[in-house]
Order: sequence, then C-alpha cells, then structure tokens
Amino acid sequence: MQWQFIVALVIAIPIILFPAAFVWYLNVGGIYAAIKEARERKAARETRVRAAAEAEQHLGAAVAKAQPVERETVGTKH
Repeated sequence: MQWQFIVALVIAIPIILFPAAFVWYLNVGGIYAAIKEARERKAARETRVRAAAEAEQHLGAAVAKAQPVERETVGTKH
C-alpha cells in the first residue's frame, strides 16, 4: 500500500467511527439512567408500602387494646 492511502485511512476511520461510538455512548447512558430511576422508584414504593403496613399494624393493635365504646341511644324507645 502506498503511504498516502494509509494516511487517508488513519484520518478517515476516526471520523467515520466517532458518530457511531457517540450514539452508542448516548444509548448506554440512557439505559443506565432508566435503570437507576426505576430502582429509585421501586425503593420509594417499598418504603411507602412498609410504612403503611407498620401504620396499619400499629393501628390494629391500638384498636384491639381499646375499650368497647358504649353507644347512646338518643331519641329511641326500647
């Protein structure tokens, strides 16, 4: 091969490959961001569910310990 052809290849190959590598980099970055965001949403959802379950459990225990409420019968005849 002639040296001019080799120089042309050395110059042309990076010019051709750079846009493809850049698009690949953007795709990988977008996929990574989507996975990270999904993990954060899942962790927040699990935290909310856990807090709701604990609150429900605490409320259920408080209701079980409470004394029964006597209801007044106002305006009714027995």
